[in-house]
Amino acid sequence: MSVHFDERSGVIPCKTAWGSWYQTMEEVFIEVNVPPGTSAKEIKCNISSKEIELHVKSQQIFKGKLFGSTVSDEAMWTLEDKKLIRIVLMKTNREAGNCWLSLLEGEYAADAWVQDQMQRKLTLERFQRENPGFDFSGAEISGNFHGGGPDFSSLQK
Repeated sequence: MSVHFDERSGVIPCKTAWGSWYQTMEEVFIEVNVPPGTSAKEIKCNISSKEIELHVKSQQIFKGKLFGSTVSDEAMWTLEDKKLIRIVLMKTNREAGNCWLSLLEGEYAADAWVQDQMQRKLTLERFQRENPGFDFSGAEISGNFHGGGPDFSSLQK
């Protein structure tokens, strides 16, 4: 599997049969491919802080407990060009170490390589936020980035 690690876009997708999902430190994005011509009336999407359910034309696409908790009243879904549903979930825990291993508990897990790239991306995102004057667009990260990478907060500036 060859997923491009693009520092600028923030997108390290986890492919699924229905589309893909990806994440940033703050959000989880779900993209669901639907038959062209699908109308919003044919979509039923229920989102709570810990669960999600999506039906298109009375067919269940997915249903289950989310890997992490979200802010339910900040969640939204859109239908784009009558062929793509985009769901945006706001993570409750917005730390770089909160890298979801799967979309739902036990389902749609990122493989080891994609998971590694997701964690690297979140760590770079954290470094960029902590150091807004620096350009991390071409940065490579190695070493300890799992769990959000090293903690430099105790170092003197």
